[in-house]
Amino acid sequence: MENVKNILHTSNLSIGYKSKKETISIAENLNLNFQEGKLITLIGANGIGKSTLLRTLTGIQKPINGDVYLNEKNIQAYSPLELAQNLSMVLTEKLPQSNLTVFELVALGRLPYTNWIGKLSPEDLENISKAIQLTEIEHLSDKKHFEISDGQLQKVLVARALAQDTPLIILDEPTTHLDLLHKVSLFKLLKKLTNETGKCILFSTHDIDLAIQLSDEIVVMTTEKIVQNEPCNLISNGTFNTLFKDENIIFDDQSGKFIFK
Repeated sequence: MENVKNILHTSNLSIGYKSKKETISIAENLNLNFQEGKLITLIGANGIGKSTLLRTLTGIQKPINGDVYLNEKNIQAYSPLELAQNLSMVLTEKLPQSNLTVFELVALGRLPYTNWIGKLSPEDLENISKAIQLTEIEHLSDKKHFEISDGQLQKVLVARALAQDTPLIILDEPTTHLDLLHKVSLFKLLKKLTNETGKCILFSTHDIDLAIQLSDEIVVMTTEKIVQNEPCNLISNGTFNTLFKDENIIFDDQSGKFIFK
């Protein structure tokens, strides 16, 4: 069996906040591995620190202790341009007002590679075209980004990250404002992309039932610990039962779903 490459890993990572008076720790001594070709979801209750973990993994926030390595290089040692060529992000923030078309929005993913006048090379155009095809949004190319639905826009933002052509794509709550149909569609798209491109895709989500069905691995955050494993192992070792501190919400091992008493 071939060795699967680690795209990003952490070494004894501790995350949290430092102020002048104190250090607030959210989680300590994390040793996580994110490998190529895997769809990995990050789940946990509201306010548990998922965004803090993602900010630390992407180099936006410095760790309290320990290190994050992207392609075997400490993430703090990357220049902004190098980082943009190795890691792309899809955030849930609203886009600023503009008249950009879908094609132009996807083309922004090539900014780390274009020359100083921003002219697109044949290679840039090829990456943009491939990203649009992979996400199946060809029919939207000429539309203004404000003319499309939230579900379509999420696919466009994924296409922009694909055009950036990085080995790792990280998404912060991409399914938050979507209905069930578009949530399933986006999950399946991300799963397909890991299979077809070999990229590692990591994203945080509240859609735990979907995550269990479609993820290769899940990172589960609770107040006690952070665990990374395949969904079937997390079910068998009872990890999901520790997710919510509410006796009325229990995880049913047989169905693989949360049920309410």
